[in-house]
Amino acid sequence: MNTRRIEWEKVKINDGEFESAGVMDVNNNGKLDIVCGGYWYEAPDWTQHKLCDVRREGEYYDDFITIPMDVNGNGYMDIVSGGWFSKGLFWRENPKGQPVEWKTHLIDECGNVETGGAWDIDGDGDVEIVPNTPPFGLMFYKLIRDENGKGTGKFRKVVISEEKSGHGLGFGDVTGNGKGGGGLVVHNGWWEAPADPLNDKWTFHQEFELDRPSNPIIVTDFNGDGLAELIVGQAHDYGLDYYQQTLGKDGKRTWTKHPIDPYFSQYHNMSWVDIDGDGEGELVTGNRYRAHCGRDPGETDIVGLYYFKWTGEGFAKQVIDHGKVGQHSGTGLYWNIADLNGNGRLDIVAPGKEGLFVFMNLGPEQVGKKDEEK
Repeated sequence: MNTRRIEWEKVKINDGEFESAGVMDVNNNGKLDIVCGGYWYEAPDWTQHKLCDVRREGEYYDDFITIPMDVNGNGYMDIVSGGWFSKGLFWRENPKGQPVEWKTHLIDECGNVETGGAWDIDGDGDVEIVPNTPPFGLMFYKLIRDENGKGTGKFRKVVISEEKSGHGLGFGDVTGNGKGGGGLVVHNGWWEAPADPLNDKWTFHQEFELDRPSNPIIVTDFNGDGLAELIVGQAHDYGLDYYQQTLGKDGKRTWTKHPIDPYFSQYHNMSWVDIDGDGEGELVTGNRYRAHCGRDPGETDIVGLYYFKWTGEGFAKQVIDHGKVGQHSGTGLYWNIADLNGNGRLDIVAPGKEGLFVFMNLGPEQVGKKDEEK
């Protein structure tokens, strides 16, 4: 049986302008809720609850990532976030699902946090927090756990480099050697992880220049040649590309740029997931509306959300949502793709200055027998 494009049910939760959202079970009732900025939204009807006050700076809220993590080990998921204006990484303490405001705890004054990632850097099965701090160095934070594996509320800071890390960040097995994740990708190269990523020195490979790339930069071998490709959006300009890796006879690594979509602007945020359930990954992305408050090329009142499917020769673009601000959505700065209702299909939680949206994945429209006989 053939399949057609995915059908979606779009729900606009509110007109809030927070640009970061996460998915987690806030009150431990077995249902996935949404946390976005100063509020959390209780499933299944997305009832709004106050979380805390969030600093406002012009068009921005100082809340640039939303990573669920049981930081203090009490069995309730907390939130790790960071701020550009406060120049810090912090965590908000879940009051065990009770209707009171969440306390905010400083992790580190690490510098301007653009956004970041939650990746298993040392291969122990638990994610570390990796903030992208463009004017500052590259570092990550490992939650310190007790003898039972529970969080203690404290983090260990690991500095990879004190040089300016620049805009954009990715993580993955660049070399294909299977050693942990391989390395962290930045705008002008990648940092290769040592045998002990927590204590040994990382090695930098200055092999490309990506300008001001997306966060994340996707690292994956989507064409099956045994070498990882990089999928890179231009976060503050036009363009979405992939960089194909090749190895010379001398072992020298080179990267060749191929366009995916040069005609849309501000591909700031993206995910590589199996959105259509066919067992293969797809690129899900869109634009971050008013990323620089009207100063970026192509920054208009049009927003869009798409997925790109690898055909073996190139990427085919499929529209999830597209149109004028108000009833349509982009990706925001930090989003979440998760199975919200437990039906086995991945749904999309998309925040942004255009509002908070949920896209429920209804699955591919099936072509029935009668249709096939026509």
